[in-house]
Amino acid sequence: MPVRPLQRLLLTLFFIAACALAAPASAQFSSQPGAGGGGSGSSTVTTPHVRAELVAHAPDGVGPGKPLWLGLSIAHQPEWHTYWKNSGDSGLPTQLEWRQLPAGIEAGEIAWPVPRKIPIGTLANYGYEGTVLLPVPMAVSSAFAPGPFERNATFTLQASWLVCRKECIPEEGTFTLQVPLASTTAMNALAFEAARLAHPQPLPAPAAAAAGGTRSHARVERGMLVLTVAGLPETVRGKPLDFFPETPGVIETAADGMQDWQGDVWTARVPISPQRSESPMPLPVVLAHGGRGWRAELPVEGGWPRPASAATVSPALEAALRANAQEQSQQQPLPPAAATPASAGLLATALLGALLGGLVLNLMPCVFPVLAIKVVGFARHGQDRRAHRLGGLAYTAGVVLSFLALGGAMLALRAAGEAVGWGFQLQSPAVVAALAALFTLIGLNLAGVFEFGRMLPSSLAGLQARHPVADAFLTGVLAVAVASPCTAPFMGASLGLTATLPAAQALAVFAALGLGLALPYLAASWVPAVARALPRPGAWMDTLRRFLAFPMFATVVWLVWVLGQQSGIDGAAALLALLVALGMVVWSLTLAGRVRIAIATISIAIFAMFAAAWGPKVIEMAPVAEAAPPRGGAAAATAWQPWRPGLADELLAQGRPVFVDYTAAWCVTCQFNKKTTLASDAVLRDLAGKNVALLRADWTRRDPAITAALAQLGRSGVPVYVLQAPGKAPVVFSEILGERELRSAVAAL
Repeated sequence: MPVRPLQRLLLTLFFIAACALAAPASAQFSSQPGAGGGGSGSSTVTTPHVRAELVAHAPDGVGPGKPLWLGLSIAHQPEWHTYWKNSGDSGLPTQLEWRQLPAGIEAGEIAWPVPRKIPIGTLANYGYEGTVLLPVPMAVSSAFAPGPFERNATFTLQASWLVCRKECIPEEGTFTLQVPLASTTAMNALAFEAARLAHPQPLPAPAAAAAGGTRSHARVERGMLVLTVAGLPETVRGKPLDFFPETPGVIETAADGMQDWQGDVWTARVPISPQRSESPMPLPVVLAHGGRGWRAELPVEGGWPRPASAATVSPALEAALRANAQEQSQQQPLPPAAATPASAGLLATALLGALLGGLVLNLMPCVFPVLAIKVVGFARHGQDRRAHRLGGLAYTAGVVLSFLALGGAMLALRAAGEAVGWGFQLQSPAVVAALAALFTLIGLNLAGVFEFGRMLPSSLAGLQARHPVADAFLTGVLAVAVASPCTAPFMGASLGLTATLPAAQALAVFAALGLGLALPYLAASWVPAVARALPRPGAWMDTLRRFLAFPMFATVVWLVWVLGQQSGIDGAAALLALLVALGMVVWSLTLAGRVRIAIATISIAIFAMFAAAWGPKVIEMAPVAEAAPPRGGAAAATAWQPWRPGLADELLAQGRPVFVDYTAAWCVTCQFNKKTTLASDAVLRDLAGKNVALLRADWTRRDPAITAALAQLGRSGVPVYVLQAPGKAPVVFSEILGERELRSAVAAL
């Protein structure tokens, strides 16, 4: 049976994929306050307070006259904010410095979206919370002439920002982004369109007054700045407007002022700042309502009074920065929170839950192909009881040690400050691509496309026959590789507890999980009745072997879909091309004589060329596209919204129940629940009837905020389902979400 020798090579590939676990750490650089830099070649910088990403919008590719926008997308942690071009009473605006631009491309100024007023005690700032995109137009001139072998345009940005809550922390990062020259880059089209709509539109020049002769202007009157603006859209007339001067330090930012409409003319009176150091002529202002803005440059009639002495930094910001610098210089880095040993009863419960979770994991569809291969191998030994027992022990050792390795890696990353949980390795496109290649090779071998005995020297091809114990051990490693995307009942609580346990107790939980997965085969290998019940070796084994190729190829389809969620459609297409080239290499090695040498050389060269050209597309994280808001009507009542930190609390404060689905594209259990219980018309009607807000927290890619939210629920992986209602304790459901239990919980609201 030539299935098992393949796994020796597969182990090498698996550990290569395991080495790629470090990829997210470099792709998402965690900068310390005040420290700069980012991972080399990374488009994303992650700090404890923001996640910043350089994104692009090039719907027609990159070329002279074609529209090209780049932008810095900043996602803030709850209660943290960064600043507009005029930061208000304190703060500093975000600065962008382009370190590398292709020849013939010039960067414009930031097209600042309309900010919001952020009260801070008796002060106020102008800035952004949640997620904001700062777009920059790029002018591509006729001088742009890439070489014949250039496929991408490379942009490098050095950005710095001040992020504040009650304290202020300067941060910065270096971003590198490669934009394809020929293909469409439009993953962030919705985000750039939203930023375009949020950018203030110019009002008519003051001389071009609205009907009636009113001329837009400003004047200073008894310590007040009096504004008169005409030409605003009819849709905002009669409504209160937000007022943002582009020049810092001109007005009392925290003051509300007074405003009024006189027909189609808006007027306002705002106190002038006693510390005013600027006298802008004209005065550039932005008026806003509902996220839309309009910009005007107002002549100041009568001029400005004499300004106060200039101040480079506001007193509030200077004090905040001084206190933050002193705190950072005096304090040593905080050690990780000390783990608390669990009591004997709690540890026993966690171990039992992990054991049961591992047992149930055998029923998950992702584990079926490997178990089927193992059963074929079991039957191959016939009545050889000694071979069964040694194989069972070796398989168990492979499973348990692999779980310990994954658990140790997860605990080590957590100790280093990384926010990771169960299945973290599949948040790396490199690991997903390596697994897709692994299962492609398994499928080709099972289908009979190649045999190792014909491709390797006889001394290597006979390793499986001489070392069946090692072969069984590698099968255990492979079982863990395919089982890691799954979370079974009983697993969630036990894995979540590992975050608070000492390393020894946490690893014991992982070992129990591995023992549970291996237990059925281990028991079968030591119970003679099972061996006697199996059919004798025969032609059926070859038929079953070829049939098992199809579950393997189905797994590859799923992995390509997962990678498409991470790297975009271009990344998925690049992976498919590489898999086709890999299949051609394998087939060429089955040939004989001079034909093998010629075709194998060509095939390997083609594969190497594809890997060099398209490999970066496979492992590069695609920008996250903004979800379109739900439209009105009945569909909106059951529409899923993207989860973000604090959104559930906001909805609960409004009196709405909230159901949160913590999910990931690589989680098989998540996809099963999504297509069954969460797609049930009866369930959706019940949720709509109770006005339950539906939130989906997608953990396909690394997201420290989601990891932290899972940890608060005592969980370390997905799926997790939580139903919350105002004034009631959250209800956390089992991993296999049942329609009856969900409907019962909704009915009890």
